[in-house]
Amino acid sequence: MTASICILRDRGVVEIAGAEAAAFLQRLITNGVLNIPKGEARYAALLTPQGKLMFDFFAVPLPGGPEAGYFIDCVKDHAGELVRRLTLYKMRAKIAIEDKSASLGVAAIIGTGAPPDIEGIVYRDARAAGMGLRIIAPHESLSRLNDLGEAAYEAHRIAQGVPKGGIDFAYGEAFPHDMNLDLLNGVDFKKGCYVGQEVVSRVHHRQSARRRVVKIHYQGDAPGPGMPVTAGGVAIGQTGSAFGREGLAMVRLDRLEEARASGETINAGGVAAEISGPGRRGAL
Repeated sequence: MTASICILRDRGVVEIAGAEAAAFLQRLITNGVLNIPKGEARYAALLTPQGKLMFDFFAVPLPGGPEAGYFIDCVKDHAGELVRRLTLYKMRAKIAIEDKSASLGVAAIIGTGAPPDIEGIVYRDARAAGMGLRIIAPHESLSRLNDLGEAAYEAHRIAQGVPKGGIDFAYGEAFPHDMNLDLLNGVDFKKGCYVGQEVVSRVHHRQSARRRVVKIHYQGDAPGPGMPVTAGGVAIGQTGSAFGREGLAMVRLDRLEEARASGETINAGGVAAEISGPGRRGAL
């Protein structure tokens, strides 16, 4: 039995090729890219020097291994700007950076069946235990698959508590802990320095994250994104993506804890809701 396929048309692919690609990425991004086992990838982000998240993506070793370079599975609309930004850091590194989105696409493989037998690179989505696999393959190969569609993937992603940039958090404004990058296996706290590392390390060691994306269950139809989440009339956050009665929301952790301690009813866009997810030190 073949697993279910969802073609992710909002995803693009950037190639970083060359013998120095591993060292180049290792000093730039939040996660380590050395010694990635076969069939694995690394979810990571590129930050501003102030520690705000500009791009999140998967670093996927090319078939020749780290010595050959990496594919970057990223937001398609960000691919051009990501190439430009990486080129600024390139300096004399012996690498080539190219947007391959015109020829290569990305699909999610969900369920327990075998992945499809097509030309491509299959790798695990390690952001949550149930996220499944992903594949980078030529568009023509992906087009021959039985695509379940975007809605099926969104329902799966939200059920796993995995946020999506642009709707659950804002690129250029959110810090890694806001969107749970540390809880989604997107940060290596033991590797060397990278851009924005001091801010991430300080928040981690002081356990001082102020906001987190949490899972939210609505008692009625889910409101749209960007609606206020309140407890006892006090704003504690705002809604993000939703499917059916399940969704995600960005909330202030201190206000969420106060609401839980006092037994206040939580509302989101006028709909009664229940929140599950991290407290100040908790996990998803």
